[in-house]
Amino acid sequence: MRIRDITAEARGLAPNLTPPHERVLLGEEDASGYRGIIALHSSVLGPAVGGTRLWRYPSLDDAVVDALRLSRGMTYKNALAGLPLGGGKAVILNGAPVADRTALLRAHGRFVDTLHGAFVTAEDVGTTLEDMDVIRTVTRYAAGASNGLGDPSPFTARGVFCAIRAAAQFCWGDSSLAGRTVAIQGLGGVGYHLARELVAAGARLIVTDIDRPRTDRVALGFGATQVPPDSIYDVPADILAPCALGGILNDATIPRLRVTIVAGGANNQPAGDAHGDALHARGILFVPDYAANAGGVTSGAYDLLGWDEGEVTAAVDAIGATVGNILNRARAEGTPPYRAANRIVEERLARAVS
Repeated sequence: MRIRDITAEARGLAPNLTPPHERVLLGEEDASGYRGIIALHSSVLGPAVGGTRLWRYPSLDDAVVDALRLSRGMTYKNALAGLPLGGGKAVILNGAPVADRTALLRAHGRFVDTLHGAFVTAEDVGTTLEDMDVIRTVTRYAAGASNGLGDPSPFTARGVFCAIRAAAQFCWGDSSLAGRTVAIQGLGGVGYHLARELVAAGARLIVTDIDRPRTDRVALGFGATQVPPDSIYDVPADILAPCALGGILNDATIPRLRVTIVAGGANNQPAGDAHGDALHARGILFVPDYAANAGGVTSGAYDLLGWDEGEVTAAVDAIGATVGNILNRARAEGTPPYRAANRIVEERLARAVS
């Protein structure tokens, strides 16, 4: 395993991300064809924790920037959730079909192990609980294996549901979602479980996914209306819940939105801070994704912190109160909610180092 510190180069690719990352490492192994990045954003509150994403990136620079944004998001997510954990992220560059997935994952586990607990990983886009089992054969610094609480998606979805109810209370003075229309983009684990929560609460659904069988499953199971993937930005609805990949709130999509609230499970939904400001300028309430989607990492506290299932569930349900506090502070300060959330995190980080 060849490991190279690329912190300086990485910071240059995303100079606007603050505070700066502590370390960014590139690992490569010829025998398995492994190439991966571990980005450690902050260890102020505790060891850096974040998932491992296995994805096909156009270039190494694209992968680095994704790792930087995701790891910073984990710092903010963990801090807002009140967890004694820092923020990190790992990505495996899947530039070609994986001939031996087990060898690739074991190589990644060895890379994680070289940090001796400064980084603890878990599943993410492109990886599974079973993958974490493989990684744990070579390192103990992996959470969310199949012998824990299981799939974190239901916990993430539950947290997003609580965030949506808090946003509804803030906007309309009533947290009930009965009769409200919610447009869900992305119907993987989180999107599917969120759809189930929303239907049980009496909401009407408009859904889309690039994988048509997923859309069919939700349409048939929950009576949802289907639309083509690009049309989700144009549908009239009360709430848009992005639950796929990030960067979908941008110059092209924000002017098309016909919703009052945006709150979903995807990471890094705005392409940049300017897009959080653009939503605010349009009068659209954007719930910061790193507040709404903290249920998944909170479920990891079962492994990481020794919590029991009841403690995890209570912490996930508390996401609603966290979102309510953010929105009330944003209103008092006359600022977009993401800026209020950032200040809450920055104040906590400052207290931890004082």
